[in-house]
This record gives sequence, C-alpha cells and structure tokens, in this order.
Amino acid sequence: MYAIGMRTISIAPGEYYHIFNRGNNKQLIFLNKRDWARFLFLIIYLQSPAVFQNISRQVSNFVKNRAFNISEDNKEEIMQEKYVELVNFAMMPNHFHLTVREFKEGGIAQYMQRVLCAYTKYFNAKYQKSGHLFQGPYKAVHIEDNEQLLHLSAYIHRNPRELSEWKNKEHIYPWSSYQDYVNENRWGKLLTQDILLGQFADKKEYENFLKSSPAKILKEYKC
Repeated sequence: MYAIGMRTISIAPGEYYHIFNRGNNKQLIFLNKRDWARFLFLIIYLQSPAVFQNISRQVSNFVKNRAFNISEDNKEEIMQEKYVELVNFAMMPNHFHLTVREFKEGGIAQYMQRVLCAYTKYFNAKYQKSGHLFQGPYKAVHIEDNEQLLHLSAYIHRNPRELSEWKNKEHIYPWSSYQDYVNENRWGKLLTQDILLGQFADKKEYENFLKSSPAKILKEYKC
C-alpha cells in the first residue's frame, strides 16, 4: 500500500502508475549536467537488483559522448531480473515524472527506494548538504484506463515546454523520453514503448497525438 495525500492506493503487478516528486521546498535537484546524467542513469538502469560499480565513470561518458557505456550482458541481466518497466519519463530542474509498470510484487517500492536514496546520497555528498532532498515520499497515482495512460504520456513528454528555452523543442530535450519515442530509442528494451506506440500506425502518428493532446492532468498529479 502507498499513501498519497489522504488516500491509500494498492500498487499491484501488471498495473501502471504515474510516479513523481519534487525537490524539498521546490529546490533545484539538478545543478549541473553531471547531476542530470546521474539521475538519468539511475532511472534507466536500476530497474532490477543489478549493482553497478563506478557510476561516475558512466556519467562522465554520457556527458562527453551522450551515451552510457553499458554492455549488452549487463542490459540482459537487467531485463531478466527487472522488477519494474519504465514507460516514459521527464526530468525537470526541480521535479521529475515517470510512468512505471509494476513487474514484480513490491517492484515500484524497491525501484524508487534505490533511485531516490542513491541520488540523495550522491547529491548531499557532492554539495555538502544533509537531510531530505525531495519533498517527502514520492507520489504514486494509479492509471485507471488507456485514455488516461495516453494523455499522461503527452503531459509528461510535453512537460519541458514549461522551460522557456525548450518550448516547441520538447522533441530534442535531452532529459526526457520524448526523443526516444519520435526518433531512435536510446535505451532499447529498457524503455518499454509498445504499450503506447503499439496504438499508433507509426512514430509520426504518435508525435502528432502528443502535439494535439489536451493532456488533461488532475491538480494532484502535478509537481
């Protein structure tokens, strides 16, 4: 069970959830490119119990080459043992949004604990801070039906338009999965696209949907 506001929801295998949180007191959670790349690595590669040594080296490679240097064997290990499926994401200066499917019992809780604890420990050590980086526990909203799933994907992928320098350029924003849906998928099977793209003739049709969707999101979904 997971508490959100005054309600408690059940997180169950096979179901999809909107996961989000923001910095404590709306503070920035990414201060430079290495911070962005670090969190990106965590949400992509911590979908299973797999342990990675020297993440800093991976981050450096991404900053330099726009890619992580993860072997195919490592990726296959994640696929075999993963406890969640990541559907889409958007990282913003002081918050993040994910759509995640629980793959195994307790998977979302394990995934989010690993991601948020690892990133908070990294951030506090780097910037000589202590205490909570995020504003309380992450929020989880159950996605009730396909229409909600589709419009949530539009909301998440269009979130970067809140940033003036990225308005109408969301499709090339480096810290979301928008580009992975309309161009080449950088993450392969580690970004589960079929549930969304399978409903459209091709990527272009999905992109047209993103541009036209009203992306109606309840107030409680927003950061």
